[in-house]
Amino acid sequence: MRAEVIAARRLVVKVGSSSLTGDQGHLDPERVKALASDIAALHNQGRRVALVTSGAIASALSPLSLNSRPRDLETQQAAAAVGQGILIRHYTEAFASHGLLVAQILLTAGDLQDGRSYRNALNTVSRLFRFGVVPVINENDTVATGEIRFGDNDRLAALTAHLIRADVLAIFSDVDGLYTAHPAEPQARLISRVHDLSALNIDTSTVGSRVGTGGMRTKVEAARIATAGGVTVLLAHFDQLAAVLRGEEAGTLFEAVGRRRPRRLLWLAHAADVCGVLRIDSGAVRAIIDGHASLLAAGVDSIERDFEAGDPLDITGPDHRLVARGLADCSTAELKKRMRDGGLAVHRDLLIEIS
Repeated sequence: MRAEVIAARRLVVKVGSSSLTGDQGHLDPERVKALASDIAALHNQGRRVALVTSGAIASALSPLSLNSRPRDLETQQAAAAVGQGILIRHYTEAFASHGLLVAQILLTAGDLQDGRSYRNALNTVSRLFRFGVVPVINENDTVATGEIRFGDNDRLAALTAHLIRADVLAIFSDVDGLYTAHPAEPQARLISRVHDLSALNIDTSTVGSRVGTGGMRTKVEAARIATAGGVTVLLAHFDQLAAVLRGEEAGTLFEAVGRRRPRRLLWLAHAADVCGVLRIDSGAVRAIIDGHASLLAAGVDSIERDFEAGDPLDITGPDHRLVARGLADCSTAELKKRMRDGGLAVHRDLLIEIS
């Protein structure tokens, strides 16, 4: 048994479109019911679960007489507008049979890139937990554009895990876990536990299913985001959901490697919309990485783009490699003055190392 899962009090469960659909790619209500039953069992144990779901577009394929997932953005958005209501209706009915309420939360990348709406999302989920309601979170495909979309719900699930301070993120799809090679290859072997993602050397470029948009690459990246913030990640087949949530050895477990960080720094590292770039000298790089110091204006060699105090900034070294990300202690104009007269650029408490 996996102690990390058994001890978890807060979990994020993410299911992809392929897990919720039948052979023809249309939403399967029986799978929704099975999912609701397993999450309700956790809820009845006093644990709090946020569900990150795909499936809005898949829910609309049959009502709109579409044979497959549309490729153009306009039709995707129209299908999402139809499917969101259908999907949440199925969730509402499935959880109601267990005496539970659900709440729909639709997000775009921009919602979590902005600090104010990030806090609003946190407050909403926190209040829903106090009400005993199960949050059902999905990317808002109706209004998202190609530039601001999360790109897949795997990353959204990882950011949600940070947001609610989850102990475990469980990602379920149509694969059994992470393999040493493509599962179709005869030499492929399932990896049951990953101690250090940075040490992995596996090709994860295979595309996702014909229904969903994610693939193994997006799942590994989601695991990287979540584990860096102290969250254990599980990747397994949807059919193993009940067993995985009971703590049984199934799928792949990615160990948490990073310590718990303040939500503000996790947002800064993985969700914030960067407004400018500071290129710093080698001495300032050493001070940040080795000395864990604040960034002084004297260490800044150049500034790209205008920004205001409190805006997220990328901090790069002389070789232009990303070193850290921080919240500006002052505006561009003030920083230029400080570069002449001395003073802070980014305080240590507003800085997170990326390298």
